[in-house]
Amino acid sequence: MMRMKRLILATVLVVFGFVSVNAQSVFDLRINEVMLFNRTSYIDSYGERSAWIEIVNTGYNSVNVAGCFLTNDISNPMKYRIPSADPIALIPQQQYLVFFANGKSVHGTLHLNFTLDSANRFIALFAPDGRTLIDSTTLPIMDADKSFVRMPNGKGEWQISELATPNSTNELFAGHVTAGEKFVKFDPYGFIMALTAMTVVFTALLVLYRLFKLTARVAQKPIRIQFRKSKQAKVDVVEKKMEEIPGEVFAAISAALYFYETEKHDQESTVLTIERVSRRYSPWSSKLYSLQQTPNRIVVHRKLN
Repeated sequence: MMRMKRLILATVLVVFGFVSVNAQSVFDLRINEVMLFNRTSYIDSYGERSAWIEIVNTGYNSVNVAGCFLTNDISNPMKYRIPSADPIALIPQQQYLVFFANGKSVHGTLHLNFTLDSANRFIALFAPDGRTLIDSTTLPIMDADKSFVRMPNGKGEWQISELATPNSTNELFAGHVTAGEKFVKFDPYGFIMALTAMTVVFTALLVLYRLFKLTARVAQKPIRIQFRKSKQAKVDVVEKKMEEIPGEVFAAISAALYFYETEKHDQESTVLTIERVSRRYSPWSSKLYSLQQTPNRIVVHRKLN
């Protein structure tokens, strides 16, 4: 009875683990690139070079590869189980994870317990149940430092690449035409690029102009309202004061202004007349210019007795 309970519990745990990993889309995982003979290429954390396998997450959510199996023998699908305790097994969306086929699993999670060589060139990735095949490939005989890649990543056909791209996109492959190269062929002189850039810049400036203008209007609206209220208040005060002044006062002021402008105001002419005065006498014969001698004054002192 006790054995039966343990068996049921183990079965439940295995099923639950498979369902949880499957819910994370383990079937989005693909073998993306493999190097069979590594002479001068990628090295591991121990400074050693060996054959390596790159797994890519083609999905748009993170996938935990822990619990899945890698093998080089189709008859033994559970040859290497990826440990579940290592957080490095979580592959972010559209990212990569490289395993080293060096037969040294004691070096860590990324080091497999089998190797790859010219006689053994098969690789397979199995789901956590150990029976469901996720992806597999058989490598061709390649020269050293050449890799077997998929173009595009995880979905295209397999081909031999002169350029190895571990932990990176395979679209760096020299034979692949990038989007930039396609655009250069489409617009060799850059006219479309220049027109597009100018359109974007002027559109952005127009949007900013409209935005600043709208912001200024919103900011000035309370000021304009306050100014109108103040102006209306002054007009109301003036009108109120004018209503308090009797009509006789206005009549007297009007009459005074009228008389000032008409009868009581001196008429002045702005014409200036200058006449020349000629003298008909000689200034030397005039008595005004004759010399007169002032008489001497005689002072008499009288002696007193």
